[in-house]
Amino acid sequence: MDFNLLADLLLPNIDKTPDYFEEKYPVRNIKEGARVTRFAPSPTGYLHLGGLFGALTDILTAKATDGVSMLRIEDTDKKREIGEGVDAILDGFSSFDLFFDEGIDRNGEKGDYGPYTQSKRVEIYQTVAKQLIREGKAYPCFCTSEELAALRERQEKEGAPFGGYYGKWAKCRDLSFEEIEKNIKEGKPWVLRFRSEGKEDGKVFFDDIIRGKIEMPENVIDEVLLKSDGIPTYHFAHVCDDHFMRTTHVIRGEEWISSTPKHIALFKACGYKLPKYAHTPQVMKIDEEDGTKRKLSKRKDPEAAVSYFVETGFPKEALIEYLMTLLNSNFEDWRRANKDADVFSFPFNLKKMSSSGCLFDMLKLTDISKNIISVMNADTVYERVTAWAKKYDEQLYSLLSSNPEKARAILNIDRENPKPRKDIARWSEVKDYISYMYNELYAENYSLPENINNEDAAAIIEGYRKFVDASDDKQVWFDKIKDLCLPLGFTPNVKEYKQNPDAFKGHVGDVSTVIRVALTGRTNTPDLHSIIAILGDGEVQRRLSEAEKFYLGEK
Repeated sequence: MDFNLLADLLLPNIDKTPDYFEEKYPVRNIKEGARVTRFAPSPTGYLHLGGLFGALTDILTAKATDGVSMLRIEDTDKKREIGEGVDAILDGFSSFDLFFDEGIDRNGEKGDYGPYTQSKRVEIYQTVAKQLIREGKAYPCFCTSEELAALRERQEKEGAPFGGYYGKWAKCRDLSFEEIEKNIKEGKPWVLRFRSEGKEDGKVFFDDIIRGKIEMPENVIDEVLLKSDGIPTYHFAHVCDDHFMRTTHVIRGEEWISSTPKHIALFKACGYKLPKYAHTPQVMKIDEEDGTKRKLSKRKDPEAAVSYFVETGFPKEALIEYLMTLLNSNFEDWRRANKDADVFSFPFNLKKMSSSGCLFDMLKLTDISKNIISVMNADTVYERVTAWAKKYDEQLYSLLSSNPEKARAILNIDRENPKPRKDIARWSEVKDYISYMYNELYAENYSLPENINNEDAAAIIEGYRKFVDASDDKQVWFDKIKDLCLPLGFTPNVKEYKQNPDAFKGHVGDVSTVIRVALTGRTNTPDLHSIIAILGDGEVQRRLSEAEKFYLGEK
């Protein structure tokens, strides 16, 4: 067969050769050892946590070697694509300050190796496909979906070693030029298939940076390269893209290991240098129902979506910091030695990734987030929580923004000191955390510790109301509370109470707890003196009066 004639028959509009694109996309001028990576999602839904995990791996790998990371959109499967899919992906990354060196961004594209959207690169794929036809490595297939379904049934009945279009099952593999030309003239739709040279007993070997040497059966399937509309399949498109974008390291989820033999076969058929492969582990979780490990599920797990962490208000630093602990086991030791360092200065190493599934631990993320928020200053916390509330909690936003000075003072209680409190893990918790500081949110709750009865509580409040002064400094304030103790049967000395508990009703801590409950409805809050100073004399007196009535049975 004259394969040049066949190529012109099948793709008459393609007038370029692969050499044109070799020149247009030259080998990158980067230092030796620099790695070029790509994250290549499909715009079929929200950004998955596993996607953020993978993208972070790509970016870190490139940064650690002074290389290049790219964001490429693989949109050849139009049936599964959703309208706002690309925006959802970009929103997910920007929410956590993850940015690629090249590729798709809010301003369109950046970089010299684009377009970075596959649907805009069809000419490249068809040019390479035409060259494969010329070399006898690809052929048209006119089989209908009904014929392919019948083929699968026959394979099953006849005990074929595996299903697919290959060997004696490849009906169109050896059509003559005349038969092909006749079918084309009759308007029969066709797809372009790869003419595989793989053998059923053949083996392929490749080195995986994370998993070591892998041996698999080599590809024998005559994979579809171009669909009937001329759009490439994922398998073919990504081979062309990774070559012409000069990707050096293909980092992807472990679910792609099974496809690697066909990708290796396509790279070799096109005459392209193989990239290095690294197949990352899946992000897993413990199933609450049966206690087993399973993959994070879009259907079952809200935290599978990156948007979950945005909507519930985890600081962007917290999720990235947590994912780093999953990526490299030595990250936590590095962080202890480099407490203030930029997370992206960590010397990330693909070889130190686990080959088994990473277990997502919400409790650990929460602890990391609390630590991160605890060392933020009040201005930063105010800005972050107000920005979050503006989008997700209108009432909280209104309260915070109506009096920023008061809000900052509240958020600064027990902050910016050697041992800051670690009460807040996400911005959605702030509303409850500070609710007693705003009458619009405050809910009375006069539950007392077991050792304090209502009569003693009323006496404590009555005594405290006589000398409360919101302008007192902390020592004067505390001295006044201690002065209340002995006349009411409490000791101002905690140590003395522990030594002789039967001699007193309680100690100074119990007295302050009664006051705390009266003012906040809680037994545990940040610094009570600071709370009183912010509430002011009028509001303090009002709340004390209401609490006293309750304990006296008057309400």
